[in-house]
Parts: sequence; structure tokens; C-alpha cells
Amino acid sequence: MSFWTMAERRMNSINVKSGFALLMAVATGLLAGCASSPETSSSAGSSSSRYSISQDRAPSEDYDVSDLKSATPRYEKPSRYGNKSPYTVWGKRYTVLADASDYVERGTASWYGEKFHGHKTSNGETFDMYKMTAAHKSLPLPSYARVTNLDNGRSVIVRVNDRGPFHSTRIIDLSYAAAKKLGYQKRGTAHVEVAAITVTPDGSMSVAGEAAPSRESAPATSSEKEGIFVQVASFTQVESAEQLSQRLRSVTNAPVRVYAAGSYHRVQVGPFAQRGQAEQESKLIEQGGLGRPIVVTDPL
Repeated sequence: MSFWTMAERRMNSINVKSGFALLMAVATGLLAGCASSPETSSSAGSSSSRYSISQDRAPSEDYDVSDLKSATPRYEKPSRYGNKSPYTVWGKRYTVLADASDYVERGTASWYGEKFHGHKTSNGETFDMYKMTAAHKSLPLPSYARVTNLDNGRSVIVRVNDRGPFHSTRIIDLSYAAAKKLGYQKRGTAHVEVAAITVTPDGSMSVAGEAAPSRESAPATSSEKEGIFVQVASFTQVESAEQLSQRLRSVTNAPVRVYAAGSYHRVQVGPFAQRGQAEQESKLIEQGGLGRPIVVTDPL
């Protein structure tokens, strides 16, 4: 074999290896671009070298969330990115809900923090572990959800702008701040209820499972009396509602009740003579870390 033939074959071999290495680098980059949740929640590509730390963690400083407010639901058009349906992660297929107005689910929540802080979420935004956001496998991006820690009754509203978590029985990944607001950042996980919040273009808002009972069967009569209440949360299990009502009695002097509406048990404070009184009580309850209450009118 001539020297030039041997040299030519050697160069071809080098080119093939270089091309293969380049192909692998591109593929790795594409997988890394899908990563948006921590290893604790097993999102795709979480071990990618694009992150400066290998394991997720909380911020080193003691971040105070006492004055941190829940996300404010508003109508937003679906994001250009992150809403492909169906999509596949680790060989499993997922579908994005076209209509999330009836979505209520209970399961395990995890959280993600410093490892992913400053990196892109699935819809192209920048993840900020100090904001009230979350990752979910099937809720539209962006959307809003009320998350209730069923172990302590605390509730927050988060803006869903990311995909995950993709393993175990975990149903939602909250930002570090949202998890701390719910009181489980040290444990890592919590048993929660997630209820989608739907906002229409005209600004009307509804929480899944919170629809007012129908009164189409008969018009209101003079004997039917209503009152103004502060509604703190709603549960499908009466035990959870009773636990929260006991906690509320330690922070308010107003009456606390569990009101059954269909299959849901609403935890309410009141009644109040004026709406302004109810709104003031609602602020005090929220400041006490017991959720983001709403003022409602219900039968006495």
C-alpha cells in the first residue's frame, strides 16, 4: 500500500470520528435544552453539563417569604414554546390539556431551585427560584394553579411556565420560594392538591372544583338568606377541611365553618355584615400564611 493511500485512509478515519463527535455534541445540546427541572424531579437532561452545579439546592441565604404574594391570575395567550402535544420524555408520552378548567389532582409536589436559577424554562422564560412559578406535565403554558399543602392547609397560587417533573408519582414542581411558602422546602416533597385556575379573555376567573352550586331549579325566595364569607380553601375530603378550620380558629376571632357544596367542603370565615370587613379579614389570613382567600357570598 502506498504512503499516499495510507495517509488518505487515515484522514478519512479522522473525519468520520470528528463528524461523529460533532453529532453527539449537537444531540447532547438538544437534550440539555429540554431540561427545566431538577434531578429531584427527574426532568429530561437534568445531568446536563450546561448547569454550573451537579445537584440542586436551596439558596445559601435564608430567604424570607413572609411578604411574598401569590401569583396574580390573568388571561395570557398560549406560549409559542412548550405546548407541543403530544410530547415524549424518556420514552413516555405526555399530552397537554386543551381545556384545564376541570383539572384537580392530588399527589406529591417537589421543588427546584439554585441549579436551574437563571436557565430557560420550557416556554422560553428565565427560571427565577424566588418567584411563584411551577412546572407541570400537562397544564398549558402559561397557566395558573392553586396548590394546597394537605399536611398543613397552606395554599398558594403559582404561574405554570415549565414542564416536569418526569418521574415517580410527583405531579408538580414548585419554585423554591413557592415550596417555602407552603412549608415543605426542608422536607423536599409534600402531599398537595393542585387545582387549575382558568381566566377568560374578558377577565372572569374560575378555580377547578370551585363552581358555585346551580340554582336554576328555582328562583331565590325571601326566606333564602345569604352572607358574606371569606373562603380560605376547598377540599374533597372533609378531614382536610376540618384540619384547616382548626388552624384558622387560632388566628381569627370570627366564626369558622366547613360548608358542603356538592362534593367539596369549603372552609369559610364569617359571615360579615359588610364586604370591607371580609376583605380586611382576608388580608389578615393571607398574612398569617394560610393561603390566598377569596370573598364569596353563600347561604347562611
